[in-house]
Amino acid sequence: MDNRNKINILIGITGSIAAYKSVDLVRLFKKTGYNVQVVMTKSALDFITPLTLQAISGNKVHHHLLDSDAELAMGHIELAKWADIIIVAPCSAETISRLSHGRADDLLGAIILASKAEKFIAPAMNINMWSNEITQQNIDNLSSTGFKFIGPGKGDQACGDNGYGRMSEPDEIFETIILALKKPLLGKKILITAGPTREQIDPVRFISNNSSGKMGFAMAEAASKSGADVLLLTGPVSLVCSKEIKRIDVKTADQMFEESLKLMRDADIFIGCAAVADFKPDILNTHKIKKTSKNYLNIRFKKNIDIITSLAKEFPNKIFMGFCAETEKVEEHAKAKLISKGLDFIVANDVSKNDIGFDSDYNEVSVFYRQSQKYFQKSSKSHLAIKLINLLGLNTQSIH
Repeated sequence: MDNRNKINILIGITGSIAAYKSVDLVRLFKKTGYNVQVVMTKSALDFITPLTLQAISGNKVHHHLLDSDAELAMGHIELAKWADIIIVAPCSAETISRLSHGRADDLLGAIILASKAEKFIAPAMNINMWSNEITQQNIDNLSSTGFKFIGPGKGDQACGDNGYGRMSEPDEIFETIILALKKPLLGKKILITAGPTREQIDPVRFISNNSSGKMGFAMAEAASKSGADVLLLTGPVSLVCSKEIKRIDVKTADQMFEESLKLMRDADIFIGCAAVADFKPDILNTHKIKKTSKNYLNIRFKKNIDIITSLAKEFPNKIFMGFCAETEKVEEHAKAKLISKGLDFIVANDVSKNDIGFDSDYNEVSVFYRQSQKYFQKSSKSHLAIKLINLLGLNTQSIH
């Protein structure tokens, strides 16, 4: 049963040049049948007019704490009770700070403090404001109390800088909220591997690869928003994840396999995003290999275990999604791996392209499953993860 017209979406808009994007966000929710109300802060009025948002939402736009038209002049309580979902987009550094400290001296702050709705924040600010330790402490504080963050993205900023701080695009915010509303993987236990592995040569040297772990972490965040209980098994990376995600850190392929084998006994779905080293040194030198007069050093390597293939054989009734990074014949190689590894889904990307894949914030993939395939054009890894988790949720019931 379609209950979209029974779900109330409150969109808060704060003072940011990204406020113009909120028009598209309001339009997306209205177009798909949701009830939408808009609340603006005083500074937001300097960037976009209430009349524009009123025309798109079909409702009066609220920006006064004390509303004489509301029952008993307590508009903030009315709106707090009305909202099922609250999205602050864009959310400035100032508003993040105010919310973190429980400020309720404007309409938006009062609504959020009084509401039991699920709350999402789409930050928008300069890169230095975003990376400032105070801002990050405020974000940690809000996250610990249940606020969920969407973005920010990375790119050119209005001030001329380039980096993190751009508000996520409206379609990514919209799709994230829809995923959180539908929760297609509610109650499922999902094990996700991420990052590279390191294979020691001697106590000071190792072989690894260029995986940043960003895709795997994005998949974990998206899966968590979909209602799943997420276990994230990661190689050495410098990333953080939400507190709802249980994280286990490992280094080698053998460690990742051993942990995966234990954790899959209770899991329903395995998503193999990790770039596991195919080979490891045959012998681990217990002391540092010394440089000599020789121009060459010979090291013998042996194959690592293929983690996802081994798990798919061990647990044939569970669902497996693999990732493969190719430099040529992407579709041909991906389809072959889908069959040979016994997977239900395989996500393939061309890492020969410099603007996507390893260590990039963007990716472009093709997904192959059963007799179907789907192409996702270049987008942020966080947005792509939302699409992949949604695809997984839509098809999970029909597998096995």
